[in-house]
Amino acid sequence: MRKLGVVQEIWRYPVKGMAGESLNRCQLTAQGLLGDRLWAVRDTLRDEVQSCKFRPRLLQVKASWDTSGAEPVKLELLFPDGSRLASNSKDVDERLSALLGRTSTLEALESDTNLRRYKADADDSWLDELKATFEREPGEPLPDFSDLPQDMIDFVSLPGSYFLVSPFHLLTTASLNYLQQLHPDSDWDVQRFRPNLVVDTLDAEAGLIEQAWLDGRLQIGEAELRCTSTAPRCGAITRAQQHLPADKSLLRTVVREADQNLGIYADTLTAGELRVGDPVYMRD
Repeated sequence: MRKLGVVQEIWRYPVKGMAGESLNRCQLTAQGLLGDRLWAVRDTLRDEVQSCKFRPRLLQVKASWDTSGAEPVKLELLFPDGSRLASNSKDVDERLSALLGRTSTLEALESDTNLRRYKADADDSWLDELKATFEREPGEPLPDFSDLPQDMIDFVSLPGSYFLVSPFHLLTTASLNYLQQLHPDSDWDVQRFRPNLVVDTLDAEAGLIEQAWLDGRLQIGEAELRCTSTAPRCGAITRAQQHLPADKSLLRTVVREADQNLGIYADTLTAGELRVGDPVYMRD
């Protein structure tokens, strides 16, 4: 096995589209990190689960699992004004609706959760909506939408989950450092890019090195992952979060300098605990 680096950060996002929480350790399951994206916000008029692609103001709310008390673990939301509400608060739907400007409800993932994509008519207006979220300027490439699987046409997330493409996303410090050097005026805070895992590559290599890991198998402690696909970036990375200003130039840099991809997706081969400081190896 070849050592690639060490785990620098672990991030979990209890609510689809919202900012998440930094962890020192977390169990990796077949469905991604334990507790990741188990809730979502539904636009009641469209009857559709929303993401930060379509509702970027979701990023201004931080979601976390409250494990401090003797009671069962509960979901807590931190709003931009500093107020905190539990998921079972009678005011939570009203607060989210006011923030998003759309009547919305917070809901947990269940076996019968409706994940169907909203389609106003029989044409491809839904695809035009999706393309618009990537916020490309004239001459900039879009991801290839020509051969989407039927599930991505019919559903807003992978059936049975609130994950859009994959249950696990990782990013390296090498990639962030590379883009920071090319565009130093921007804040390349990792939270803009919503990874589950940040790998510190220890200056062993430079550039967008995780793109070369595709189809490879990573060993982290007892856990094993297969690197599956690139992560094309949309306008969500440019949006304001509680401590981050909006910055459209970030997307221009990623499209121009990183072939519009930053980070990669992965699937779980073997479950196990991930911990900050764990070495990351590429299996032979």
